[in-house]
Amino acid sequence: MLQVRKLFLHVTMLAAALACGASLAAQVKTIVPPPVPGAKPVTVERIKVHSAAIEGNLEGEPADRDVIVFLPPSYGHDTGRRYPVLYALHGYFIGAEQWSGEIHVPQTIEGAFAQGAREMIVVVPDSKTVFLGSFYSSSATTGDFERFISHDLVVYIDAHYRTLPMRESRGLVGHSMGGYGASRIGMKHPDVFGALYIMSPCCLSPMTGGGAGPAYDMKQRAIDSEKRAASAKSPADLTAASPGFEAAPYATAAAWAPDPKNPPLYFDLPTKDGVPQPEIVAKLTANAPLAFVDQYIGNLKQYRAIAMDVGDQDGLRFDAAKLHEVLDRYGIVNAFTIYPGTHTSAVADRFQNFVMPFFSKNLCVTAPRH
Repeated sequence: MLQVRKLFLHVTMLAAALACGASLAAQVKTIVPPPVPGAKPVTVERIKVHSAAIEGNLEGEPADRDVIVFLPPSYGHDTGRRYPVLYALHGYFIGAEQWSGEIHVPQTIEGAFAQGAREMIVVVPDSKTVFLGSFYSSSATTGDFERFISHDLVVYIDAHYRTLPMRESRGLVGHSMGGYGASRIGMKHPDVFGALYIMSPCCLSPMTGGGAGPAYDMKQRAIDSEKRAASAKSPADLTAASPGFEAAPYATAAAWAPDPKNPPLYFDLPTKDGVPQPEIVAKLTANAPLAFVDQYIGNLKQYRAIAMDVGDQDGLRFDAAKLHEVLDRYGIVNAFTIYPGTHTSAVADRFQNFVMPFFSKNLCVTAPRH
């Protein structure tokens, strides 16, 4: 009985954490850094990148993904120059356009360059799905968004822009669900990226964010989620019946518990009649970075630099601190900052004044000599 109760708490607390993130995303209040005098404009390109890794997914997610590319001020006239690239991952509930507004780019990119950050290309891919987030995971249901970021997108950018096509010149950053993505992809792909910045990461463990109400309320929410899923004839039907954070359990199930034999949604929920199903809960647990980080210590040691930050009013700070402690325990040098703010209040300031300078310092800006 105790084990079942613990499993139940894992499921409901994860849902509570995502609900918190979704509500925050819906009412973002971000402090905007003042424009930097003399900042030169960057060039903004909105493109589509086809991803073979997302083709044929059971959920019907498009394999042609929207991507926003920010080219530095010198890119248009210094045609013999190649640039490092920063890949920036958005959070749950929003897409690339919305997150660009939240971190106030291009203004914050321009401000960072004007204040001395070395020029780089910044790439913001859209990984929003029918249930409002891919979790940058590999799933037959949603498609392999992990490979989209770590392979298909990188290959495309290197082929179409003047990049420095080597891991030492690629950075990866993400916020909230994007922070989860940066953690997950960063641990698995040090052959692709050379520096890593994790902002307010969600979902590091299935219990991220703490409880939200009495157990019977949580159980009823699980039952309600099951009922909506059972009556849906398509993912779109379920989305219409599950506005906002109510889609979070379906997003995580699609990402981490895909089931090609369970149409029309092609995923398994972690509860049945409100009772946790241990084999499905185990799948969610297996996708928590705090559960698998020990397997990737050798990979993490390959990074030139790792940084993480989170607001002091953000419930996600507790698990972020745990990840920092794990890295410290293994002797992996990493910077960890708890700054004054909520989940979203300082994200634009952090991007301009901390994220961009971090990658300016830690990405290689010249090709190696042979």
